[in-house]
Amino acid sequence: MLKVEHITKYYDNNKAVDDLSFEVPDGKIFGLLGVNGAGKTTTFRMIIGLLEPTEGKITLDGKPIDYDVTDTIGFLTEERSLLTKLTVKEQIIYYGTLKGMKEEDILRELDYWLERFQITEYKDRKIKELSKGNQQKVQFISAVINNPKLLILDEPFSGLDPINVEMFMEAIREFKKRGSSIIFSSHRMEHVEMFCENLVILVKGKSVLEGELKQIKKEYRKKNIHIKGIVDLEKIRKISGVSKVIENADEIIVKIDNDSIVSAVFEVVKKGKDIIEFSVEDPTLNEIFLSKVGESYEK
Repeated sequence: MLKVEHITKYYDNNKAVDDLSFEVPDGKIFGLLGVNGAGKTTTFRMIIGLLEPTEGKITLDGKPIDYDVTDTIGFLTEERSLLTKLTVKEQIIYYGTLKGMKEEDILRELDYWLERFQITEYKDRKIKELSKGNQQKVQFISAVINNPKLLILDEPFSGLDPINVEMFMEAIREFKKRGSSIIFSSHRMEHVEMFCENLVILVKGKSVLEGELKQIKKEYRKKNIHIKGIVDLEKIRKISGVSKVIENADEIIVKIDNDSIVSAVFEVVKKGKDIIEFSVEDPTLNEIFLSKVGESYEK
């Protein structure tokens, strides 16, 4: 288990991370979210031991993060950190050696992942000759070559098409099944919703929302009503508590402030024509994220 306990980090007088705490149990995927400059990168660097917290502590399975522990960590950075003049094989041997692995073990793992990602023909090709998507696959392999106990994924799907995104998703789920603790960060909230059971949203280094995703969505009072059919939209717009009505090609989405508005909307909808759907759904994580971040910047 990874434990982050009340960490604060200053750069001179600038507080980059402010009293942040969270836990990532074995076999769980945790979301660390925030806009650019929110403190995510600084937090990652403290977790992997590149930076020391000004205050607080970080442990993995009860041990402080040092060079012995970092050999059990994998980190896929948002920025590509590949040595483009090396071949794929040379690149992965280099990273695996840094993690204390034997070359025979590195090559065995490399062959497994090259086949898994359907890029076996690129083993002896230079990184600079690969497409952005295939470079991202190599970057992922470099992060997981040591079968990490803790895996940090910062924008892992960057540059990937939908087929390869699904391939990465299956690989990430495999590490979850193996019992790895996984931290997942992405600006694509729909990806976070697919994976993360618990999350923290950072704004200016401070947590503005944290907890179990299901509970966060349940407690967030604003809901969305999905309607398919012909209804009087002007009457719906005039209902107190209706914040927005969106007309899409195949459905109408009514955003409401809380559950008490549902019955009033339904009274209008039942007088409509050809109604084939009326459903009330929790807001998306993207809506909650925008709301919480916006509230924090307005203070």
